[in-house]
Amino acid sequence: MDTEQRWTAEHIPDLSGRVFVVTGATSGLGLVTARALAGRGGRVVLAVRDEEKGRRVAAETTARQPGAALEVRRLDLADLDSVRRFADALHADHRQIEVLVNNAGVMAPPRSLSAQGHELQFAANHLGHFALTGLLLDLLTAGTDPRVVTVTSANHRVGRLHFDDIDGDRRYAPMRFYNQSKLANAVFGCEFQRRLAAAGSPVRSLLAHPGYAATNLQTSAPVGLVKVLFGRVLAPLAQPAERGALPQLYAATAPDVEGGAFVGPDGPGELRGGPTRVRLSRAAADPETGRRLWDLSEQLTGVGFALAAA
Repeated sequence: MDTEQRWTAEHIPDLSGRVFVVTGATSGLGLVTARALAGRGGRVVLAVRDEEKGRRVAAETTARQPGAALEVRRLDLADLDSVRRFADALHADHRQIEVLVNNAGVMAPPRSLSAQGHELQFAANHLGHFALTGLLLDLLTAGTDPRVVTVTSANHRVGRLHFDDIDGDRRYAPMRFYNQSKLANAVFGCEFQRRLAAAGSPVRSLLAHPGYAATNLQTSAPVGLVKVLFGRVLAPLAQPAERGALPQLYAATAPDVEGGAFVGPDGPGELRGGPTRVRLSRAAADPETGRRLWDLSEQLTGVGFALAAA
C-alpha cells in the first residue's frame, strides 16, 4: 500500500490464524495496537507487567469486540528471569507466532536498577526486548510471514550509547539515558535485520516510532521539569494514541513492508501524521555500533540468537 494514501487501521488485512505478541499492552500504543490486531482476527498475547490490569483490559476489549482472541501473560521486561518464564510458558502453549511487537517502555524516571542491576531504562526498553526476541526466535521462524517490530523514538537521533558508563553509575540524567535506550532499540532493530538477512531467515526486523503521541509514557515515570515539559507544555502537540500506533501497526501488518524499514509519521518533524518510511540516524545504522551493542547485550542477558550464515 502506498503510504501517500494515508494508511489507516482500516487497511489492516485479515489476520485470522496469526498470533501476535504485544508488550506493554495495557495502555497507550500497546493497547491500541492489541485491539486493532484482535479486531482483524489476530490472536493477541497481551504481555503485561500487571496481570490484574491485563485481565481487566482484556475483558473491556472483548466487551467492545465480541470474539476477540486475547491471552494475558505476565512479563516484566526489567527482570530477565521474568522474560525467561514468559518465553517458556509461550513455548508450552504455542508452536509458532507470527509477529512480536516490542512496544513497552519506560521514560525518564529517577535512576533505579533492574532486578539484574542494570539501569532501568536500558534494561526494560532494550535488554528485556533483546532477550525476549532471542528466546522467541524459534517460534517466529516457524510462523507465516514472521516479523519483529521494535518501537523506538525520534529521540534516537540525539541519543548516544555510553559504552563506558552504560548503567549511569558515574553520571545519570533521565532523558539522556532514555535517549540511550531508544538508540539501543534502533541499533538492535537494524543489526538484527543484517543478521537475519545473512542467515537467510524468513523473519523480518522492522522499526517504528509514533511521533509525539498522548500516552502515559510521558507522565507516569518522569519527574520535575521533564514531566512538566511533556505532560503540560508539549501536550497540545500530541496526537491521539490511535494515530501514534499506526506506524507500528503498518510495520506489523502491511504486506509490502520490507525488512529493515523504519516507519514513522509523515507530518512536520515526524511529530504526527500517517505512517511512512523515515530515516535512521547514522549511529543506528552503523554496523560496528550494531556489533558492539549486540555483543554487550548477549553478555548482559545470557541470551544468544540461533542464527547462522546461510
